This record gives sequence, structure tokens and C-alpha cells, in this order.
Amino acid sequence: MSARTEPQIIRDAAGRPTFAVIPYGEYQELVGKAAEEPYIPHAVVKRVVEDGVTPVRAWREHLELTQADVASRLGISQSAYAQQETAEKPRKSTLKKIADALGISVKVLDV
Repeated sequence: MSARTEPQIIRDAAGRPTFAVIPYGEYQELVGKAAEEPYIPHAVVKRVVEDGVTPVRAWREHLELTQADVASRLGISQSAYAQQETAEKPRKSTLKKIADALGISVKVLDV
């Protein structure tokens, strides 16, 4: 399918848009593009934007890990990790190590 089609809009009883129906091929294309982008949960974004914490801290809290947990995975002390977590601009190599320890993509930490 080369040309985009207009979606069918399904409205509720009050006339508000409730669903949009699109061709399956277009849906697959959208899902494929979304899968290429790193996913950042709303709770993480909220902690960074509204509460002003670093992405590293927000992710650690979201994953329900303590500083000691992450420090142990990194092979460093909890106090050394705490310094990394509060750094405004950590080195890329440090972010990569932390991302690996958290089991996430470094892309979601490097914002």
C-alpha cells in the first residue's frame, strides 16, 4: 500500500473520538518504528522532569533497586555509586557500565 488512507474514527455515545482504525500494514509500520525507539516509562520521566532527579537515580528507583544493589553489580562501594548517581554529566563509559548493571539501554540514560 503506497498511499496513506484516512483513519476511521469511532466515537462514543457523547461523540468523543474513542478509537481510530487504520489499515493493518500502516499499524505494523507504526509498531515497527516504536520498537526501534527506546522505551522510557512515565514514572521515570516524571521523576526526572518533575522531581529533578538524575535519569540514573530515576531508573534505579523504578527498577526497585537500592544503591547498594547497583554498587554490588558494579563492583564498587555504595558511596562511590551514590556519587555517580548524582553526577550531572557522567562519562559515557560510566553510563554504559551503569546501564549494563541496571539491564537497560544506555540510550535511556544519556538524555
